[in-house]
Amino acid sequence: MCGIVGYFGPAADEATLHRMNDCQQHRGPDGEGTFLEGQVGLAHRRLSIIDLAHGQQPLTTDDGRYTLSYNGEVYNYLELRAELEAAGRTFATDCDTEVVLQAFAQWGQEAFDRFNGMWGLAIWDAQEQRLTLSRDHFGIKPVYVAQVGDTWLFASEIKSILASGLYEKKPNDRSIYRYLRFRIHEDGRETFFAGIERLEPGEVMTIGAHGVDRHPYTRLREELAELATQQRVYDDAAAAEYKQRLSESIRLRLQSDVPVGTSLSGGLDSSAVAVIINKLLNDHDEGAAAVGARQNTFSAVFPGSLNDEEKYVDAVLDICQGQVNSHKIKPTADEFKVDLRDFIRTQEEPLISSGPYAQFQVMREATQHVTVLLDGQGADEMMAGYIPYYFVYLRQLRAQGNKAALAELSRSLDVIYRLGRFRLQAKLKGRKGIPATQLLGTAFARTHADEEFHTEGSNLKKRLIEDLFHNSLPSLLRYEDKNTMRFSLEGRVPFLDKEVVKFVFSLSDEAIIKDGWNKRVLRDATRGLLPEMINRRRNKIGFTTPQGEWFMRLKNHFYNIFLSETFANRPYFNQNEVLHAFEGWIKGTNDVDSMTFWRLLNVELWLQEFFDEQDDEPQDAEPHVKSDLEPNADKQLDLGTSLGETVRRYPLRTELVSRDDDLDARVLPQIDGFIETLMSDPDHSRGTAGKPWYFFISEKIIAITQGRSYFIWDINVGRPARVLSKYVTRTPAGIGLGSPFTMQLAIQEAGLPRVLYASAGGAVGKLIGRRGLFYDLVGGDIRAIDGPTEYSAYPSNVSAKLAPKDPDQVAARLSAAIRARLPEEYRDTFGGTIVMDANDIGRNVLGADVPTPWTRFEEMFADNPLGQGAEQTPMAAVFVLDGKS
Repeated sequence: MCGIVGYFGPAADEATLHRMNDCQQHRGPDGEGTFLEGQVGLAHRRLSIIDLAHGQQPLTTDDGRYTLSYNGEVYNYLELRAELEAAGRTFATDCDTEVVLQAFAQWGQEAFDRFNGMWGLAIWDAQEQRLTLSRDHFGIKPVYVAQVGDTWLFASEIKSILASGLYEKKPNDRSIYRYLRFRIHEDGRETFFAGIERLEPGEVMTIGAHGVDRHPYTRLREELAELATQQRVYDDAAAAEYKQRLSESIRLRLQSDVPVGTSLSGGLDSSAVAVIINKLLNDHDEGAAAVGARQNTFSAVFPGSLNDEEKYVDAVLDICQGQVNSHKIKPTADEFKVDLRDFIRTQEEPLISSGPYAQFQVMREATQHVTVLLDGQGADEMMAGYIPYYFVYLRQLRAQGNKAALAELSRSLDVIYRLGRFRLQAKLKGRKGIPATQLLGTAFARTHADEEFHTEGSNLKKRLIEDLFHNSLPSLLRYEDKNTMRFSLEGRVPFLDKEVVKFVFSLSDEAIIKDGWNKRVLRDATRGLLPEMINRRRNKIGFTTPQGEWFMRLKNHFYNIFLSETFANRPYFNQNEVLHAFEGWIKGTNDVDSMTFWRLLNVELWLQEFFDEQDDEPQDAEPHVKSDLEPNADKQLDLGTSLGETVRRYPLRTELVSRDDDLDARVLPQIDGFIETLMSDPDHSRGTAGKPWYFFISEKIIAITQGRSYFIWDINVGRPARVLSKYVTRTPAGIGLGSPFTMQLAIQEAGLPRVLYASAGGAVGKLIGRRGLFYDLVGGDIRAIDGPTEYSAYPSNVSAKLAPKDPDQVAARLSAAIRARLPEEYRDTFGGTIVMDANDIGRNVLGADVPTPWTRFEEMFADNPLGQGAEQTPMAAVFVLDGKS
């Protein structure tokens, strides 16, 4: 398996080619090569699988006419080679690459339909001055293209086109909308990058002096539709023939000069692959030589999770006992959080769910042991492996007037119930769904409101063909390619042998679904090979993660992303509605599923990764921990106020404060340590000696220790708060009453009548140009109520809080305790304690034991020198260097 890149046109050059090729080294760490001729450039990265000593690319025919850059495997290459040799062609290598090149030289584009395998390739015809791009029948291997002016770029990965420096990055809003609205992607040529397209399965593209042409090189889809009408009778002989064909497909895909393993999820498909390989080993079949004496299997398991399949994996391992080395990977939510950005970067475009992360982890482990990995992709889309196919088949039977529809329904009820049970439970508990469009930006949703997505609903095989080439399989194959190649692995999918697929479609529908059993032909073919608990298994889970459980564990992290300023400023999302929905999901009060939140998160993180400016600081760099005598980043120690004072502010770093902490026990040792540090530093001690000073403390940590800070999912938001918060502008940082949960706290603190009265006054104030009237009328310390802020340290990033209770008394108590333990030279100049509500928008003194007008202290914090996020500096010692005492 390899990676290809290239260009056709005047805008690119050799440097462009190297940039494009360098960023896909992971696809081919065993070698690289380039070819340049006029306005054409081809490059290649090689992962050596067959004929390790030869097959370097780009490869040119002896006459110099054709040059190939090729990514893939053609499994019938030995048969094709014999045919080509009979036609007079000669070969210098034993690899399939040369067969592909010679086949094109002999048959032109007709060669592609003769291939049985997977590929993405580029061939330059120097005589005709024509570039040909081709992708395999099912689209197992990718080819991306982009036109920039009069130059075309192509590559195995989108990142290579981005690295060219020629393409101007822009999101494809239509793809984003269809993904968020309909849960679809890869249903056509468009990608999530405007102007970058993919070749479709079975498509060929030519670029040259004649212009650009794209068309299918195969009639495979039409052939499948024609075969579907033949309805060959399904019987034991057909099942036996399918078993023979599938076994041969697997044997072909074991061809390798490097170690081959198996991805084993515990489901019917991957288990079938594993037990057939085991049989080949038992039979001492020479075709299984690359497997070795023992088959290496790789499985993701989730002990204790609802969707753990380890017992099914173990059942297969028992069958293979003595001839298997099992590798079990146990992905966790915490690992998912760490890997999330790498995973999104690897996939290049958003995914339907986090499920492929399990595959990501499996591939990371597998690359330590093998270079080729077989798995079961494609079986679901050709043999109705998903529950919705039952409904399609039942509608088909009913439309045919077939009395068998009722019988089939009665035998499928347990399967169908599994699809509807969660909806039924939600209705019984009174949970309501939220339309996807409600979570989207209003203008964005309006622009794309005419978009539609339809699927075949009453013809089973037509629906399967749709899903093989459009709706389902293309995205799964993309996940497979990206995850395997990220770790320099070749993934092979034996179910997607075109002759095997054609055979399945030639059989009657009863070979696919019968008596409530889907994948009937595969079940019959593997009876006696597979454990009964797998062969007769009704509940399909799939190769996925316990997403709901993980999201609940990581809710703080994900809430912070939804709360972020970047998320708020995207045109794609309605932040308030998303936050509301996520809070309801955490509480279990709505019927929104984790898939919805994943799509929102995935788009946001994808935009951050590929479109937002990236921090140049290495990701693994250790953060600097400031001393008490340093300012926070981008701040300064000294400030001249508008009142003529010069003050020096020392932000004091603390450990995170929780509601179980005693405030005095946290503050007093902090002051002790600061004074000791100050006195030991000659420059700072001289500069502050004899100067009046004050202790400032953030209202947040006081409120937290008083139990007046609440996780947002613990606040029971009423309808009045939901309505009123819509009329308050949410600040970029999430401060204030612009969210339902902070408004709910305001109602609880001041009472609904008072809040309504102040709201009416605030509306009038806006009309007459008087701002802040709401807070003047509502009274109390409502102004100090804050919602979660993305920059705050946990738990403030997922909490809303009231103002601290009795801040004057807190200040007086702290001042007394501080004076009692200060050395004399600092005790005599200590002025007292100020409880400060400070942020980058404004300052507000909530309490103090100092008689000075509080505006003076607010002036001292004009640039908000504190930091309550990663800085963890919610306290400060402030010295007045000159000016007022």
